[in-house]
Amino acid sequence: MPYELLTALVGFCFASSITPGPNNLMLMASGANFGFVRSIPHMLGIGIGFVLMVILVGIGLAQIFDSYPIAHTILKVASVLYMLYLAYKIATAAPATKGDQTGTPMTFLQTASFQWVNPKAWTMAITAVTVYTADTSLASILIVGAVFGAINLPCVSCWTVLGQQMARILTNPTRLRAFNVSMALLLIASLYSVFLPQ
Repeated sequence: MPYELLTALVGFCFASSITPGPNNLMLMASGANFGFVRSIPHMLGIGIGFVLMVILVGIGLAQIFDSYPIAHTILKVASVLYMLYLAYKIATAAPATKGDQTGTPMTFLQTASFQWVNPKAWTMAITAVTVYTADTSLASILIVGAVFGAINLPCVSCWTVLGQQMARILTNPTRLRAFNVSMALLLIASLYSVFLPQ
């Protein structure tokens, strides 16, 4: 991959990974409710799940949408329903007290599979593959996936740390509930891209 293209890819990966989106909003809520350590499977699910998505999109999965437009509509409906479910879970999350392990942060498999119904993840993956692969070779696609893997995980971890730090402010149930409801509403608002004309 040419140096200039690699540099541009690094910039794109950082900008798209650090900015707010469904993954980052959910991680901030997880950090506030469960802390950093218990959110590690959530972070790894995003990082590894998204890299896998980039690679599979790069080797031809996106062509399914060109061949079968109904698949795109099905993805939209699934995205909306699943994100509404996640917003409900965030809004109604019970605070985890110190030493309490009964709360349930999202698991590795849940967040890895979530990438497939995340509109921002689809946009990032398709853009990365179509703009930043020097050719259509597997090597170029793997480079794009590796760069995303190296940059995405530290970026999403920052949102977990932010949520964990906010937990110091969210010390009473009323403030924590208001925070969780706000995060749920922002997650729902992030669905706007699903309804934009293609």
